[in-house]
Amino acid sequence: MTTKKNTAVSESAGTRASVARRSADQAPKSRAATSAVTVKPVANAIRILRYLTQTGAPERAADIARHLSINPSTCFNILRTLVAEDVVDFNALSKTYSAGLGLARLVEQLVTQGQRLQLAAPPMQDLAAEFGVTVTLWRRLGADRIVLVSSESSPTDLHIDMPAGQRLPILMGASGRLFAARLGLTDEQLREEFEQLRWARPISLETYVREVNRARRRGWASDDGYFATGVMAIAAAVCDKSDNIAFTVSTVMIRGDRGEAQVEALGEAVRDLAHRLESVLF
Repeated sequence: MTTKKNTAVSESAGTRASVARRSADQAPKSRAATSAVTVKPVANAIRILRYLTQTGAPERAADIARHLSINPSTCFNILRTLVAEDVVDFNALSKTYSAGLGLARLVEQLVTQGQRLQLAAPPMQDLAAEFGVTVTLWRRLGADRIVLVSSESSPTDLHIDMPAGQRLPILMGASGRLFAARLGLTDEQLREEFEQLRWARPISLETYVREVNRARRRGWASDDGYFATGVMAIAAAVCDKSDNIAFTVSTVMIRGDRGEAQVEALGEAVRDLAHRLESVLF
C-alpha cells in the first residue's frame, strides 16, 4: 500500500512484506513444489538450443557435444528428440543441425502473448480507476502455482503495491477458491492440499469449502484477510478456449473499506472484466 502521506510508509512496507512472506512461506509446502533441482537432460537441451541460436550456422552433433562438453551419445539423442519436436532442423546430406522453424514459432507465440497482456492493461486500468482498487492478473503456472504477470493501480492516493513475478500456491487466496471449484479434487485431496497452506489468519477447511461453493455459484471469489493481513481480494476466472482456467483477474483493497453491497458490485464487475479479458487473451 502506498500513499502520499508519510505516515503510511511503514504500513506500505508492512503490507508488501506480509504479502511477500506469504508467497515465500508457501514455496516448500506445495504438493508439486520443487527445490533447486536441475534435470540434466533438460538443461543440456536448453544449452544446445542456445548454442545453435548463437552460432547461427549448422553444426555436426560431434562438434556440438565437444563445445558443450556433453557426452556424444547423450547429445545425439537430445538432438534427435529436438528434431522430432520440430525445434531443431537436421540436414541429412551434411549431417548437421540448426535451429528450426518450430523454435521461431515458440518465440513468436511468446511475443504474441506479451502483446495480448498489453491489450489487457486498459480494461484493468478502467476498473482500478472506477472502484479505487489495485487490479492484478495471475497466470496459471503448471499444476500447483500461479504467477502475477500484470498489476494496475488506482490513480487515487491509496493503492496496494504488488510486484510482478510473485508466485502463490494454486489454492491460495481468492484465486485459489476458483481453482478449488474446478480442479476436481476429492475431499481427501483437498484436505491434504489445504493443510499445507499457511494463512495470515486462521480459516477452517469447512469455511474454505463453503467459500469455494459460493464462488462456484456466483462466478467470483473473495478472500477477506486470510491470505494477507488487512487485505481483501476479489477474483474471477479467465478461461481459455477449452474452458480451463488459464488466468485469474483479481482486485485487492484494504479490508473493511467497503460495505457488503459495494463488495457485491465489485465482484460482479470483476467477473465481467474476466469475460472481457477472455476475448483479449485468447
